[in-house]
Amino acid sequence: MKAQVVDGWPKGNKIRIILSDTNAAQVNSLRRAILADVPKMAITKVRFEQGVTQDNQGEVIESVNVLPDEVLAHRLAMVPVPTFLDEFVFPEADPNNENLPEDQWGSPLSQIIYHLSIRGPNADSEEQFKTVYAGDLNVLGETKLQIGEDHKRIPLTILSSGQYLELYAYATLGRGREHAKWCPAAAVTFQPRQKATLAKPKKANTLFDLDLTSKSGRAINSKLFKNKECTDVDSVLDLERALHQVGYGTGRDEAFDNAIVMEDIDGEYVFSFESDGSLSPEDVFNQACDELVSRFEKIDGEIDTALA
Repeated sequence: MKAQVVDGWPKGNKIRIILSDTNAAQVNSLRRAILADVPKMAITKVRFEQGVTQDNQGEVIESVNVLPDEVLAHRLAMVPVPTFLDEFVFPEADPNNENLPEDQWGSPLSQIIYHLSIRGPNADSEEQFKTVYAGDLNVLGETKLQIGEDHKRIPLTILSSGQYLELYAYATLGRGREHAKWCPAAAVTFQPRQKATLAKPKKANTLFDLDLTSKSGRAINSKLFKNKECTDVDSVLDLERALHQVGYGTGRDEAFDNAIVMEDIDGEYVFSFESDGSLSPEDVFNQACDELVSRFEKIDGEIDTALA
């Protein structure tokens, strides 16, 4: 299998890749590896500080909020945590956890700790509520492990006057097959790569005269074709969507008369997905490839041992 990132990608956390010299089964294995096997950091345990306290103005505040602790813990678990796979190990592989019960596991080698301490509006404030965001989590460690800018505005809960929230959240490595919070990507899809052929240029004007544009603002017209063929991945996908405007049921299908023909390219697929931001899309893809290689090497070794 060969892989090539499509020109202009990744775009933020989204990526589009051409996979060639392969088949659907192999590409699907890669898709499943991204969803189930690529590890990432996620908050897996939360300790809530309970009680009643008094501020320096004598106002009594209580550690409650509108959400049950279980719901808030789940929302924290789904916040993307920056992941550096070369710096952390799984809790069960951490030598510092050896001979310790599981509920006492935790060291800087396998765990990130976040602290959150925030209170609702003061009694004399005009605001009725204060929203608590993911960006209010403060990492107890290197600043690069702070919740990313793209995710700081994820809302967690709200606090009213007289309420405060304090907690410690513990993030560890895991895999998507264990829980969705450890899945590093979404919308992992693939489809056969196609090329478009301009079979009937005059009748194709039925489509071109609609003055359609792609999501990137590119015009859907004859300039997409060179020598009556279009193989650019982004342009072909734009054309594929545009053809719905001249298909069956539009009233334009007879005039269009299949003027543009889409044809699969043998052994090639367009693979795309969106990272949740804990890892870059390139890292997610490369790690999925490494996971598959490791798995098959293990199988080869077991077969060699069995046949020895």
